Amino acid sequence: MVIQAIAFYLFAVLVIASGALTILARNPVHSVLWLILAFFNGAGLMVLLGAEFIAMLLVIVYVGAVAVLFLFVVMMLDIDFAELRAGFMKNFPLGIAIAVVLLAELVMGVGAYQAGALTLGVADGTAVTPPHTSNIAAIGALLYGRYLFLFETAGIILLVAMIGAIVLTHRERKDTRPQNIARQNARRPWQATRNTRPEVGKGVEL
Repeated sequence: MVIQAIAFYLFAVLVIASGALTILARNPVHSVLWLILAFFNGAGLMVLLGAEFIAMLLVIVYVGAVAVLFLFVVMMLDIDFAELRAGFMKNFPLGIAIAVVLLAELVMGVGAYQAGALTLGVADGTAVTPPHTSNIAAIGALLYGRYLFLFETAGIILLVAMIGAIVLTHRERKDTRPQNIARQNARRPWQATRNTRPEVGKGVEL
């Protein structure tokens, strides 16, 4: 229990610190790296809670795909940091207004719940995990049992979206000359280059 408490406080402090540094870092690359650290520590907290499936999703999906994609995009784009900061200051009042609205909604929701105006659903026991069953096995039984058709429908929708993206990007251009691979392979070096000795001041004949 002592080790679990120490691990919890360690992961919690690192999550809060890395989350704050994600926002406060001036370099976007550093922000993404701090975000990856926050995801790893969040996965550690999920493991302590016994939700190993969510921890695996954080590492595989968010760190392995989303955060790495952000990192590549930030590193490959030529970002003007001065213009980025100017845009941030320009939209700062709008961000503050949205934050105030969200905070007011949160306070109203908590107040309505404490006043008894909202009632939360009560578990009926139909989805209770059998004893000695891991979270991954329980989620797999639900996905491929009760929600099999919904799961397959979501997969078909994602497949159609992927095929549509491939079709839209893989278009044949009519304004370009077709590539003749056989002619390129049969080309010899003396057909590709020509050595000339131009006179001084005459330039190169095209």
